[in-house]
Amino acid sequence: MTADTVDTSVKGITGVGDTGGVAAVTSAVRGRVDELLAGFLDARRPPVGDPDVAEGYRLLREFVVGGGKRIRPLLCYWGWRGAGGEEPHEDRAVLTGAALELYHAGLLIHDDVMDGSELRRGRPTIHRGLAGTPRWTGAETFGQSAAILLGVLAQAWADELLADAATGDVRGRAARELFNRMRTEVVTGQYLDILAHARADADVEQALTVIRYKTARYTVERPLQIGGALAGAPPALLEAYSRFGLPLGEAFQLRDDVLGVFGDPAVTGKPVLDDLREGKRTVLMAYAYARARGPERDRLRTWHGAPDLDERRAAELRQIIVDTGALGEVEDLIALRAGQALDALRDCAIAPDAARALTVLTERLTRRVR
Repeated sequence: MTADTVDTSVKGITGVGDTGGVAAVTSAVRGRVDELLAGFLDARRPPVGDPDVAEGYRLLREFVVGGGKRIRPLLCYWGWRGAGGEEPHEDRAVLTGAALELYHAGLLIHDDVMDGSELRRGRPTIHRGLAGTPRWTGAETFGQSAAILLGVLAQAWADELLADAATGDVRGRAARELFNRMRTEVVTGQYLDILAHARADADVEQALTVIRYKTARYTVERPLQIGGALAGAPPALLEAYSRFGLPLGEAFQLRDDVLGVFGDPAVTGKPVLDDLREGKRTVLMAYAYARARGPERDRLRTWHGAPDLDERRAAELRQIIVDTGALGEVEDLIALRAGQALDALRDCAIAPDAARALTVLTERLTRRVR
């Protein structure tokens, strides 16, 4: 490891015997990732003395360390454990998970710029926070441009972390190859997402393709496989992780889409109007468009994607989503995908403690309220 990275040893993360044990290990992994990221970012100071540059670094550190579910590091860890990873090498799995989280932070920053989002995790998004930093005109343009640069920086630093974990041995190279594939897939998924928005004609299958690449592979399948690769998982187990991870990842994003329209902003930390104002072509909205008729369809076309959408009109759109059966269809699809994931897990030759942990995580990721 390089001299300027923090100590990545993991102490006290032991076996899992029940749900309480899963919670304890999950908490320990999450805490270790938080400590590692904080130490790593504290060691990276701006190379210039400009106070506005320092403010950008501070906002980036606060964003990375101050929030997030740490889903990808947890799945990376349990993928490693499920493949027989042993305690002396836990630091490698946790460090790789931290690299995934740092890459994810950069992606979120860019996503918020593209979506024009005002809040993330209950706080101003990075580009909004930066817009208030300079003392000159053009603050909004500055905020967006500076946020793009900080997102790139976060992803470059993720590479530094991964270089420490995925060293030149066979397992490290396999993990690095999966990480590289993941990056290509998620950017492609994001590209498909903005294409769907520009075309404004995405049907259910097209919307499912977007979430398969933008979320399912990136959030669940690849982190599990990366962790498994670090433990020397055979191809059969990596394929089993895929059969589990893809449906779970789809269910996770479908739940996110529901929360983006029907969630409580005080809980989710994001305005509930953002997705509707942006006109996101989600599976939820694809079902609504396919089933709406007459005045309902006209209202969808008029107000879905309208920048001046207010809460009264948004309530009308939500009612259309309910009345057309779109919400019920998506809830059924979430349950179906979660069931498919659990079925795949039962057929998987995975370490029992990891199987228990992934069963618990499946429940939490698909039934969450934030």
